[in-house]
Amino acid sequence: MANELVEKKESAVAAIEGHELGDIIKPLIKEIHLFDSYIAGTTHLEDSSVLESIKVGDVLTLQREENKFDNNAILILNEDKKKLGYVPEKDNIVFARLMDAGKLLKAKITQINQKGSFKQISVGIYLVDF
Repeated sequence: MANELVEKKESAVAAIEGHELGDIIKPLIKEIHLFDSYIAGTTHLEDSSVLESIKVGDVLTLQREENKFDNNAILILNEDKKKLGYVPEKDNIVFARLMDAGKLLKAKITQINQKGSFKQISVGIYLVDF
């Protein structure tokens, strides 16, 4: 009976029962490093105190924005959804197209340099793939 078909009683629901959905999906997520850039527009923030709480390694949210100056504008937000600035206009066209196609992108702070009164914040931009 080696070639006999055996019905397995375990369902997908039974396999995930007792586990958080995030615990199941997390191992399937891949972060693909796309590009290194910086946060533009930090000197124009209404509340620049948000820059005091960031640190290297922070994961940032990227969000498309309707913007009369740049059709491909992408906001960069901290974990509290407060505005840090933008993906630079010279870098954003491909990322905007990916996001408009439904792809999830995020950024991570790689370096923070104080240049006088100006903070230069370097970021890596990642595609989150499943």
